[in-house]
Amino acid sequence: MVLIQWLMGLALLTQSCMSSLDQAEVGCKTWRQEGDNVCCDECHPGNRLVRQCGPRPKQLCTPCETGTYTHNPMTRRCDRCTQCVGAQVHLKDCTNQSDTQCGCKDGLTCGDGKCSFCVEKCAKGSEPTDDRSCRPCPRGTFNNMNHSTCKPWSTKCPGPNQEIVAEGNAFSDIQCQVMVPSEGVTSVDSHKPPVHQDPPGQVVSYEVIMAVMMAVFIATIVVIIIIVAVKVNHSKKTPEKMAEKQLKTPVIRTPTDDPRTLIAIECSFHEAQQEQGSSTESLIKDSSEEFAP
Repeated sequence: MVLIQWLMGLALLTQSCMSSLDQAEVGCKTWRQEGDNVCCDECHPGNRLVRQCGPRPKQLCTPCETGTYTHNPMTRRCDRCTQCVGAQVHLKDCTNQSDTQCGCKDGLTCGDGKCSFCVEKCAKGSEPTDDRSCRPCPRGTFNNMNHSTCKPWSTKCPGPNQEIVAEGNAFSDIQCQVMVPSEGVTSVDSHKPPVHQDPPGQVVSYEVIMAVMMAVFIATIVVIIIIVAVKVNHSKKTPEKMAEKQLKTPVIRTPTDDPRTLIAIECSFHEAQQEQGSSTESLIKDSSEEFAP
């Protein structure tokens, strides 16, 4: 029984506190005394001004009616709460101090700060347009955030020892890399004269040098093959000519004990004697003719 009475007393105390709080939020918040009346300078949040001056501050302002709200502490008229319609979704109810909070369905986003309308949510690499659509980032710009405007590529690297190794694209800015000097190469003194460099048109690329060397090598191989072929052909013709020359030249054989060789020699001897005898007879005949009377 005592516990029940204690709970009832606590409830009454809480209600009285809430009532005092509600009464504190109703009427004029700040005012000034003008004769027998007070004039309001600012209403409590969620209250609209009823009249500027009066005998009591609470009678000067009144809370906004249900379905209306106000942000202006000295307005005489509350605004109607926004209704979430179409692609909008309801997030928070309207109160006498704040409007309804709306959001957008998936794939869409709020078109302004109050989310009074929804637009297509632009992904990375694109940007929103004035007609509430999306377009790809133009050449030379990028966007790495959802539903944001495209930004131009950087023109140089942020670090002093960095160089651009890749240009940007629609999704990212330029890529830079720290250039580490190779071993054995010392930094050039700023007081020394600059090293002469040939103009870009006079620099012979490595590929051109390799192509020229390859062409010279192939030409050398072809010349060597032609020379070898000519020598081989000449060496084949030389034995044939020698054979023909040997056939035209008479062969004098050394006498041997072979019977066939002896017969050939004997025949040759007889032929020689016969030719010699005929020659002698011719001479004798000629001589006798000369001495004849």
